[in-house]
Amino acid sequence: MQKSLAIFSALFMMTTAASASPVTDRQALMKDVGRSMGVLGPIMKGDKPFEAEAVQAALEQLKADAIKMDAEKLFPKGSESGDTAAAPKIWEDEAGFKVEIEKFRTATAAAADAKPQDVDALRVSMKDVGASCGTCHQAYRIKK
Repeated sequence: MQKSLAIFSALFMMTTAASASPVTDRQALMKDVGRSMGVLGPIMKGDKPFEAEAVQAALEQLKADAIKMDAEKLFPKGSESGDTAAAPKIWEDEAGFKVEIEKFRTATAAAADAKPQDVDALRVSMKDVGASCGTCHQAYRIKK
């Protein structure tokens, strides 16, 4: 019985993973990035107090999410239609888009590795992250 349940569970998980679309996957990843920015933004604005553990956790999550950004898997040709804010320029300028992903990876890694201990240090470490987000969103995202 337990063996059957384990096999069924494994098959269910494989089917679920296989049925996820690149659009759904990239939207989930971007929402995760948004959650981390939702922690950091109010702290940088002075709306919430600086808490080193929460800041570092958000920075580590950004770094992990940046590593997961894979243009081939998340933005394959054919995934530009439907409910997506991905701009056609992603597929027209694939090399430029990949450069922006790499800039985001570098910026998030540097921010997390800096381990900021106060709001001023956080603002400094997030400067390149914010610039990377802004550049990519302006060029490769449809504003809705």
